[in-house]
Order: sequence, then structure tokens, then C-alpha cells
Amino acid sequence: MEYQQMWEGTEELKQLQMQYKREIGEAAPSDDGIDRLFQAIKDGRILFFGCFDNGKLVACCSVCRTFSTFDYLPGGVFEDFYIVPDHRHRGIARKLVQFAYEESGISSLTVGCADCDVEMYKAVGFSVRLGTMLAKDE
Repeated sequence: MEYQQMWEGTEELKQLQMQYKREIGEAAPSDDGIDRLFQAIKDGRILFFGCFDNGKLVACCSVCRTFSTFDYLPGGVFEDFYIVPDHRHRGIARKLVQFAYEESGISSLTVGCADCDVEMYKAVGFSVRLGTMLAKDE
């Protein structure tokens, strides 16, 4: 397995995004949405990281850099965490999270997750509970 930062969008990343959205019950991103994502990657506004097995992308995650008052240093928000089903339970998750954390140059990493995913995120290193994260749209 090889872990690396993805400096541009690829068809493989697009397919993983589609699989991820389908698995969590969300609508597939539009072509315009994918174009905006790929431009954000290119512009460095979002960092994507991948795990490759024999050159094939099998897992991904993203980190958006922020400034955190948790420790008053650069922080990050962890998202887009997906591992293709036949590569799960192989230790990829923990290694990918650690790789993204180290490579992104941040001091703290937060994740918003559903209650059913809390234990999984704890298992890959998210251990400090910071309350409840809510999102506003529209």
C-alpha cells in the first residue's frame, strides 16, 4: 500500500466520491460539483489524500485547513473518508488518517460524524470529544 497526497482530481477520485455518497445515502455530486472539487484541490483549498494498492486508488480522505482555537494553531477538518469495501479491515484507515494528519501540517484535526460512526473514529485516533457539530445549509 502506498499513501500519498493527491495534487489534482482524477477519474478514480470521482468514482470514489460517487461510491462514498451512494453508501452514506446522499445524492451523487453533479458534474459541476466535481469540477468545483477538482479546482479546490488544484488551488490547495482542500487537501486530498489517498491509499493506492498496486497503483489503484482504494481509499481517500480530505483535510480542509482552518485556524483552531482548540490549541491556537493551524487545524483541520477531516472529511470524505472512504475505503472501498474489499479493502476494509486491513489497517488502511488508521494509516490514512495518520498520513493525512502529518502531511497536512496541522496541529489538531476534527471530524463531524454520525453517532453510529463515533467508535470507528475513536479507533482511528480521534479521541477528544468537543461536543456536537451541526451544519447549516441554505
